[in-house]
Amino acid sequence: MAVATTTDDRIPVVGSRWWRPRVPATVGYLSALVIVTSIFSALSDSAQSKVVLHASTNLHNLLQGRVVTLLSSALVIGDVGTAWLIMPLLACLLALAELRFGALHMVRVFLAGHIGATLLVAAGLWVAVEFDWLPASVRWSEDVGISYGAMALIGALVFVVPSRLRIAWATVWFTAAVAGVLLGQNFTSVGHLLAFCIGSGVGYGMIRTKTPVTRRFTRVERALLGTSVILAAAVLFG
Repeated sequence: MAVATTTDDRIPVVGSRWWRPRVPATVGYLSALVIVTSIFSALSDSAQSKVVLHASTNLHNLLQGRVVTLLSSALVIGDVGTAWLIMPLLACLLALAELRFGALHMVRVFLAGHIGATLLVAAGLWVAVEFDWLPASVRWSEDVGISYGAMALIGALVFVVPSRLRIAWATVWFTAAVAGVLLGQNFTSVGHLLAFCIGSGVGYGMIRTKTPVTRRFTRVERALLGTSVILAAAVLFG
């Protein structure tokens, strides 16, 4: 005897997905930063110095083939107090970028800025050391943190800001990054400028190859954008 099957009978039961975050990459990265910073803060000053030097993308580590520092350096923020202050701001920037770009593309832009700027700075430092323009001690400089990746995301946001503001967005932040180089006069400031240029290049590349996001920012996204601006200013001039 045939049994009638209703539509409801054929619908699979799906568990609740309330626990899944809308920004999984942001949550994952920030969770890793919190864990690493918590452990780092419990170490002695000498142990902290060793961790920072081991994780740094300085010339010594890179020339020794420690390419893992290209990733580990993005998980260590040398100053614990600064780390706890900057992580909420970073969370806002990451969340905004992930909401607008998607998780995979946000990660790609962050890594492109972090790794790309790091390698360009390292190449410049190597040349400067070889020609005695800088002391050899720069090989062991501390170079950790999230600032290169953050500035790349700031640059890439040119893809999502209103079209009438794109040139202004890129110009203001480029000028600010150049000012940071002139004021700071150190390789980290140069890295910020390079990372911003990498991110802007990616953003303008997306404009040429993809349909730009035209929907207006929600109130939450506007708040995230404002906080991201504070982070970028702190990175460049803090």
